[in-house]
Amino acid sequence: MDTKASEKVQCLIIGSGPAGYTAAVYAARANLRPVLYQGIQPGGQLTITTEVENYPGYPDGVQGPEMMVHFEKQATRMGADIRFGLATKVDLSTQPFKVWIDEEKLIEADAVIIATGASAKWLGLESEQRLNGYGVSACAVCDGFFFRNKEVAIVGAGDTAAEEALYLSKLCTTVHMLVRSDKMRASRIMQERVQQTPNIKIYWNSEADEVLGESRVEGMRIKNRKTGETQTVAVSGFFVAIGHQPNSAIFTDYIDMDEAGYIKTVPGTSRTNVEGVFAAGDVQDKIYRQAVTAAGSGCMAALDAERYLSAKGLH
Repeated sequence: MDTKASEKVQCLIIGSGPAGYTAAVYAARANLRPVLYQGIQPGGQLTITTEVENYPGYPDGVQGPEMMVHFEKQATRMGADIRFGLATKVDLSTQPFKVWIDEEKLIEADAVIIATGASAKWLGLESEQRLNGYGVSACAVCDGFFFRNKEVAIVGAGDTAAEEALYLSKLCTTVHMLVRSDKMRASRIMQERVQQTPNIKIYWNSEADEVLGESRVEGMRIKNRKTGETQTVAVSGFFVAIGHQPNSAIFTDYIDMDEAGYIKTVPGTSRTNVEGVFAAGDVQDKIYRQAVTAAGSGCMAALDAERYLSAKGLH
């Protein structure tokens, strides 16, 4: 390791969604001189969201990427050092903590805030990616409103898919739900609710073969996995609810996580099992996963970090 490539900082923030940028705003205001690395997707999941209408303070709504530019500008104005780069390796066993950026630059930090987010799992269709943000979405709570009184599809069979199908059923005329096997993975009560909702139509043993539409979603082609038969259904929205993957892999040797890889925090705080390491946003939240809750947890992480550094005499 080239010692010239190492640097010591007081507070390192890893990730740049609402959680990371909010943590940067608060940490900078507390004079922690935070350094934030944006990661592989600067701005996080909101950069692949078009219209955001449920974030307070934007009465006319805002485009996801534009909102993240606002977050970044505010953090920069407060004095946060925002940098492009990806954390590729960590050593959280001793103080100061060591974090390698892009496998070459070493950052040593007294406190670390993990805000690396989560990534939606996708089906892997070219048309799904091409129309992402143009009728294709991985968040019914975020985007369902735009499909009021329209027909939509949802893919998935777990509790999240069931919850989102029920949410959409209150807004949309028909919800076409694609389930890969002949039964759902969702809890029994959720399955019953879905099956008792008259405007949710379930397609068993079915998968999406293609999302149809040129500039936005106009329909889908469904393939029956048993018979191989296909059919086309006209829909305006296509929701993928097959789960999220928290971006936490590089921390597994040091940080306690649940079976899905979400970082465990002490309830009501952002503290992890490693003193001086905090987690905020979707990397530790599998329940709400909203921009506003991520921002709130970013605030908590910065305040927790500031109290920790003060108590240790490091600030």
